Amino acid sequence: MRTLVFVDDEPHILSGYRRSLQDLREDWELRFFESAEAVLDYLQDHPVDVVISDVKMPGMDGIELLSRIHALESGGPPVIIVTGLQDQTLKRRALDLGAADLLDKPVDPEVLLARLRSVLRIRHYQEELQKQNNLLESKVKERTRALETSNKEIVLSLARAAEYRDEDTGGHVFRVSHYCPPLASKLGMSADECELIFIASALHDLGKIGIPDRVLLKPGKLTSEEWVIVKQHCTIGAGILRRDHPVNRLVSGMEGPLPSGEPISGNPLLHTAAQIALSHHEKWNGSGYPHGLAKEQIPLEARIVALVDVFDALSTRRPYREAMSEDEAIRIIRASAGTHFDPEVHRAFEASLDEIRQIQADFDAQLGLPGL
Repeated sequence: MRTLVFVDDEPHILSGYRRSLQDLREDWELRFFESAEAVLDYLQDHPVDVVISDVKMPGMDGIELLSRIHALESGGPPVIIVTGLQDQTLKRRALDLGAADLLDKPVDPEVLLARLRSVLRIRHYQEELQKQNNLLESKVKERTRALETSNKEIVLSLARAAEYRDEDTGGHVFRVSHYCPPLASKLGMSADECELIFIASALHDLGKIGIPDRVLLKPGKLTSEEWVIVKQHCTIGAGILRRDHPVNRLVSGMEGPLPSGEPISGNPLLHTAAQIALSHHEKWNGSGYPHGLAKEQIPLEARIVALVDVFDALSTRRPYREAMSEDEAIRIIRASAGTHFDPEVHRAFEASLDEIRQIQADFDAQLGLPGL
């Protein structure tokens, strides 16, 4: 049932509306008010399909009521303005403010009925269109969620592939990915950005799949030549994830160099993952690799991963040494703030230690399995 609200400060006008529409009470609920203020109060708690308002009323007039209704958060119902004034400026103003229709007093009952049906028909079409839009939006969101889930599954599968090459790290890439969100949050990143770095950071060591076993799994100290090979994992990992990687070029038909300023991947998740993979061994003072970037030249996500990557490497067993104690690992991290690590990222790390300890405990309880 449709609800129609009539407002006029003259009771006999409202009585005329009531008589004109009495045969339609089974289809329409009719409400009558003598002030615009009373209509606004009614609208706060009741759905209304159309308002029919006089212009000249004590207190708030019909033009202000029209303006106030359209300022409601929902946009308000359509408003038909009724006036006995032959003021064309006023009528233009009413139309400019969004009046659905204009009627002159005295209102012909047949004209009133026709205009009401027309306005309600348009409202019905608008509601149906909104339903279709809502349905489409829901389907788009559902599809987007499915794609995001698929992206995450692919990323985590790639991360597991890299992890299996280096089993002695005992879930290193997944611990690092869990350590990142607490720091990111304390650095002011949004929930979506924290989720992004959580997933993307799992690929920071993806390039290790391109490092020979004789080097990657060597139990002793690496030679200088072997260390050069290990360092290549940054560019290898980023290359796998880039849009202009030779394989990606072949699949997409991309020709020529990547345009200046273009993201290195068209997918935000892979773009962030590529940045992290490339730059997580850069240092705050510019002495890192592979490009010797310094300070804010290094993407923030990579600066976060740089710190937690080192912390996890220090505090867990590696092929060439046993794990350090937490105190020793933290002491080394603190000594490197401002040289190796971004001081702000280090402060966020210190503030996240309790969360990091809980993450470590959860991994230990699961026998070092990723738990993702």
